[in-house]
Amino acid sequence: MRAVIDTNVLYAGLYSAAGASFQILRLIERRELTPVLSTTLLFEYEEILRRNQRILELSDRAIEDVLDGLCSRGEQQSVYFLWRPQLSDPKDDHVLELAVAAGGVPIVTHNVRDFAAAAMFGIRVATPAQVLRRLR
Repeated sequence: MRAVIDTNVLYAGLYSAAGASFQILRLIERRELTPVLSTTLLFEYEEILRRNQRILELSDRAIEDVLDGLCSRGEQQSVYFLWRPQLSDPKDDHVLELAVAAGGVPIVTHNVRDFAAAAMFGIRVATPAQVLRRLR
């Protein structure tokens, strides 16, 4: 399965090993889920991890390892068309555009309501728990 992983899922998975977000990261680690990535999304991942470095108890090296791991297991996708504005939070538009550019892959996020407009593009939006239920 391929999917765009929203930043809040990455953060939650690194914050706690108890939830569905952590299980999503484990699927990526085992190469059972391929994250679709763009340069913009990777920069967002890095910014959030560095901003929350102390809370997440991550060293600079650990952040680099997380990002390198995602890149080595992920699929890089270029985005050629911008569909803005579509979403209630303009900072999320690049996530939708990435899912569209990747051929309609699902978006995994904790903010499903924020991605209501994704349905117009045929994009499924699901929480980590919903994705895990589908994969079982």
